[in-house]
Amino acid sequence: MRPTHERGDGLAALIGRTALGDRSAFEHLYRASSARLYAVALRMVKDAALAEEIVQDVYVSVWNAAASYDAARSQPFTWLAAITRNRCLDYLRRRELDTVSLTPATDDADPIDLPVDAPTAAELLIAAADARAVRGCIEGLDSRQRQAIALAFFQGLSHGELARHLGQPLGTVKSWIRRGLERLKSCLDAAGATR
Repeated sequence: MRPTHERGDGLAALIGRTALGDRSAFEHLYRASSARLYAVALRMVKDAALAEEIVQDVYVSVWNAAASYDAARSQPFTWLAAITRNRCLDYLRRRELDTVSLTPATDDADPIDLPVDAPTAAELLIAAADARAVRGCIEGLDSRQRQAIALAFFQGLSHGELARHLGQPLGTVKSWIRRGLERLKSCLDAAGATR
């Protein structure tokens, strides 16, 4: 028989104590569930380092949103796995937006006829450098700021929807977005990407 803290009722108790700020309970929750959540993340993103990063982000969210857990609505591990799955899906959506292929999918594809006013090779290189600068600046944000900005701008969530989704007060979410955008602007100005 599994120890109590690994069973659903034990995880629920640990989440409840975490909601009260009990760091020891949070540590036990992490030990009891992190390996399984890592397996969920790894299966979805297929990158060990990224799966570790996602799991760490999940536990930051769990620490901040443990009070929103409702045992009547879901089992503890189901709730934790849903947070993990959502973080993985957010990453996969962002990666799809970042990925643009300049080569045909197959060798049999028709060649691409570029219009006469197509960008030059130099313009494409400058655009690629700007894209790298933007990506670097975004990756330099605090994970909470990055997540709030991504959900607001890529998923179209309002500040109120973000607050509910992240389980944070409205003022906190607005502050994350405002400070994140200020940091982005400063970073992009320094990189010369905002021409």
